[in-house]
This record gives sequence, C-alpha cells and structure tokens, in this order.
Amino acid sequence: MHFAFTEDQELSRRAFRELLDKACLPSFVRAAFVNDTGTVPGLRAAMSEFGIPGLLAPESVGGMGLSDVDLVLLLEESGRAAAPEPLLDTAAVAVPLLSALSNDLRAAALLRRAARGDALVAIALESNRYVANADITDAIVVENHDEAHVVSRESLDLVRQPSVDGTRRLFRVVYRLDETTRAARGPSVTTAFADARSRGAVAAAAELVGLGARLVEMTLEYAKTRHQFGRPIGSFQAVKHQITDAYLGLAFARPLVYRAAHSMAHGDDARSLHAAAAKAYASDAASRAARVALQVHGAIGYSFEHDLHLWMKRIWTLSAAWGDAASHRTHIASHLLGESPP
Repeated sequence: MHFAFTEDQELSRRAFRELLDKACLPSFVRAAFVNDTGTVPGLRAAMSEFGIPGLLAPESVGGMGLSDVDLVLLLEESGRAAAPEPLLDTAAVAVPLLSALSNDLRAAALLRRAARGDALVAIALESNRYVANADITDAIVVENHDEAHVVSRESLDLVRQPSVDGTRRLFRVVYRLDETTRAARGPSVTTAFADARSRGAVAAAAELVGLGARLVEMTLEYAKTRHQFGRPIGSFQAVKHQITDAYLGLAFARPLVYRAAHSMAHGDDARSLHAAAAKAYASDAASRAARVALQVHGAIGYSFEHDLHLWMKRIWTLSAAWGDAASHRTHIASHLLGESPP
C-alpha cells in the first residue's frame, strides 16, 4: 500500500505549528500547570478558529467532514507543543462517538456544540477508573455495558485524584444513570465504544510521538551547547548513541501511528490491532526519549525551573492513558493466539 499525506494536510500541519509556536509557548504551559483550569487562556479559541473541534464532525452538523488521517498530524503537533488542552480529546474521540449516537436528540445537540468548539466532552469507559479534566467538560458520554449515556456536568460528583501532570487532572466521577440519560443501546453502541477506545489510543500515540520528537530536539540542542572537558557533550560517542536510539524509536513508531489513523478512517477490520500497535510503540519510544533527555541534561533536567519536565510528565501520563504498552501488547497477542477478535 502506498501512503503519503496530501499537500493540504502538510500545509495544515505547518499552519498549526505556527499557531502553537505563538499561542502555546513553554512559559504558557508552565503557567497552566498551576492555574485553576490547567489550560492556556485563548488557546482553545485559537484551536476552534483553526477548525480542530469539528474536523471529524459531519458537515451536516457544521463540521468539516474530514478523517482521522487529516487529524493525526495536528495531534502530533499538539504533542510537540505539549498543548494543555482537552479539546483534542473531544475532537479525536468524543466527536466521532457522538456522531455514531446522533439519532438521540441530546447526543446530536451536544455534537453540534462540540463541533463548533462551544463544548468540551469527555468519555467515561468501563475500563477506565478516572476521567481526565472532567471538571472543565460540559458533559461526559458514559459506557454502561451495551448502553451509552449522556450526562451533563451539573449532574456529576467529582473526586480529584493525584496526577503528575498539572494540565491533565484526573477525577473519579460519580453519576446516576437512568432512562433520562440513556442515548442508545445495542450492538452498535458496543462497536462505537470499541472504536472510541481505538481512536483514543491513536490520538494519544500521535501526541506521544510529537512529545518525544520535541524532547529529542531539546536534547540535541543542549548537547551542542553544554561543554565538558573542553568539548560539547554531543561530540561524545555515548551521548550520540543515546540520542540516536531515541530518534530511531520515534522514527519506527511514527508510521505505525499513521497506519492506525488510516485504518480508523477507512474502517479497516484490523483497526483495533493497528491502534494497539501504534500506542504500544509510541509509548515505549516517547518514554525512551524522556529517559535519554533526562540523562543527557543531567542535574538541570531534574529541576522544576527547566522546561524538560513539562514534556516528560505529559509523556508519563499519556503512556498510561487509553491503555499502556503492556495492555496493548496483550490485546495483539490474544488475537494472534486466537483468543479474541481484532
């Protein structure tokens, strides 16, 4: 299969990077770690103006009607900037899920708001104990066996949980489900939530690749300017090998992420396997990049004053989000051994 991004997709990537380079400076991300919302003021509006929230939404509800392939490069750029916005969780996962549930009037109305950028939507999966950034979402879509429920923020009780990333705050969510909250039920709902899991894994994998790539850039620049024994530390073979290994890990993970996005966009029968492979490789590659960055930076890398931790903490949280590498490898192994469907 020949695969390449179109000129328009590459232009969108470059334009989005330019936007983030201005609207999401490291100092802004640092401030988001300790403010009341965990977000950067104005960034959500800038993303909405760019069209991110409605990129996967049907044109009939005011969206752009594009595909996961169009979004994956933008997710990678979001990771590169460590953008502290749950907006992409809405755009990548919740919007397609709401589209699948749009026969319900409440789900359809929420979809329109989310596509415009007027609402943030979180997903509460049966397999996840906590919901990220639930305190600033407008509603959550809850999985309950073969049922989907739409619960407004006002009906939730939230219990804050510890999180290493101040911009990805975790909550245990307490809610009551009944006939008034149920949006749909049946096999189609089960399939929709399975795809939501896969889309979440692909979105997290894309952001992890971007996060890891930015750490490699930062580490390479530091290795050029930091001197020991009268020479840049980047000239030492051991340092060269570490940075190269981190770069190669990301280079192998990236095409798996793109393949998984293509599979989601085209409804490939093996899309959950491709998503699992992408998330497993991206989690490992980004984690390796974080370790190398910390080792090469040395003592300064351990300080809160240095920006390194902003990217490392996001990597640590996203590596565990939407299934860690071990769980995704288990999923792939089970399929290969004939123990479960793809």
